[in-house]
Amino acid sequence: MTGGLDQSVVTLLEFAGIIAFAASGSLLAVRKDFDLIGVLALGTVTALGGGFVRDLVIADGTPAAFSDPWLLPTALAAAVVSAAAHRPLARWHRAMLVFDALGLGLFCVAGASVSADAGLGALASVLVGVVTATGGGVLRDTLSGDAPQIFRVDSTLYAVPAAIGSTVTVTLHGTGSSSAAAALATAAMVITLRLVALRLGWRAPSPARVGQTSS
Repeated sequence: MTGGLDQSVVTLLEFAGIIAFAASGSLLAVRKDFDLIGVLALGTVTALGGGFVRDLVIADGTPAAFSDPWLLPTALAAAVVSAAAHRPLARWHRAMLVFDALGLGLFCVAGASVSADAGLGALASVLVGVVTATGGGVLRDTLSGDAPQIFRVDSTLYAVPAAIGSTVTVTLHGTGSSSAAAALATAAMVITLRLVALRLGWRAPSPARVGQTSS
């Protein structure tokens, strides 16, 4: 294991990701006519779910969602603000997807970096980075009654951008090239790739589509 990101950079990425994911969860809850408790619950689960799973995998003490005194209040506050601002945001019909893309990029870098710092192998760190980035979205979609978009055939690229970002993060960590600028650039790359995939309809291959193409 070589030098990773400064802890302050990881913390910044995590808090920014929490705000973005809380917004995506609460906006979806409002769209589905959840009550206030449902809005807060879905926003909070979306914001903290991926990091919670990451901390369980790493098994390094109590998950940060419970041990850090600021994570839960930040998630709740972001959910409340997003829900209160849902009317102007609703005019921008892709608001929830954009917030989700922001969380995806920020969390994959933070998750992969924390995993590599904890001593996990390269492949395991990439996997945990992907789980950190996508776990909250899976919980959000499941609790709201939708099939998780990461598993749907008709969904645009979701896990792939996170996997690319996690791979870049782990590679930089392994070569001692981690820096705040590199982390932000990697997160921006993931966010851009996700948004471009949404715009252009890029999808991962599926057995059904491959079979249709070859027939």
